[in-house]
Amino acid sequence: MSRPGAVAVLGGGSWGTALALHLTRLGMAPRLWIFEAELTALVRARLENAWYLPGIPVPSEVHPTSALDEALKEAELAIIAVPSHVFASVVEAARPWLGPRVSLLSATKGLDPVEARRMSEILAELAPTSPVAVLSGPTFAREVALGRPTAAVVASTDPDLSSRLQRVLASREFRLYTNRDVVGVELGGALKNIMAIATGISDGLGLGENARAALITRGLAEISRLGVALGASPLTFAGLAGLGDLVLTCTGSLSRNRALGLALAAGKSLVEAQAETRMVAEGVKTTESALRLAHRVGVALPICEEVGAVLFQEKSPQAALAALLERDVRPEEEPVLVRSPERGSGHA
Repeated sequence: MSRPGAVAVLGGGSWGTALALHLTRLGMAPRLWIFEAELTALVRARLENAWYLPGIPVPSEVHPTSALDEALKEAELAIIAVPSHVFASVVEAARPWLGPRVSLLSATKGLDPVEARRMSEILAELAPTSPVAVLSGPTFAREVALGRPTAAVVASTDPDLSSRLQRVLASREFRLYTNRDVVGVELGGALKNIMAIATGISDGLGLGENARAALITRGLAEISRLGVALGASPLTFAGLAGLGDLVLTCTGSLSRNRALGLALAAGKSLVEAQAETRMVAEGVKTTESALRLAHRVGVALPICEEVGAVLFQEKSPQAALAALLERDVRPEEEPVLVRSPERGSGHA
């Protein structure tokens, strides 16, 4: 892939806007599709996305639009950076302008809340003739927008596609590595948000840095168990899309999922915590999807289960922590399986 003649970024939140700014530094003039017409007008007038990236100029090379046909007209590359719960509907609406000539790069970290599908699975269903890749890794949108050093992964089952995207999208400050393990890259990017909620709760309760390190490490074990059960390579979870993204999201001051956990630990309800920001904390919906997948393949996710109990069953953060501390000890390397209607029984 030579430099694409037209590039569309679908999603006018912080991540989509940051990627559009990155593209301008590569000499491109991306079209940025923004769902809200009000925000589109605001970005055009102020040359700033004041809702999601306040204080960062949006260059005139970025062309904001609320019309999908305008964004995708003659596009050779479409980067999709919308929340996971609207991903399928946005791709469905974009279908008339997709096809073999349009490579699709999912930059969404999450799972479909209805069927727990990964974003690449949705693309394969709704845009079966388009080449598909995914982008993930430890990437706070504000830092990418500011051009600060970042490393990420572009994954595709087609190594030629991921290599071409690597050449087109990488820069000195935005280092891209390729990977064939789409399953692992997507699951790592999605499930780390659940662990960030857990570490936010722990930090909010003042449990200390030992507890945070334990949650991150055991959280990585849960992510790896589920990922391997679903066909991912265990090596992926030791890389940027696994450990790298997990550490950033669980410890970083810009993490919206960690911030949600902090708010829950402070006694706020889920509704109150979510109302404090326009940005979507993907870990909330991903928790339900992850538990559904875990039940399907017979893998136990104790941290995810307790986060789900806090989010959806009004369990107190203190009680959730107590439940984790009271679990039986076991060898660190032991796989943890549960009874599953599809896989039979394992051991807890």
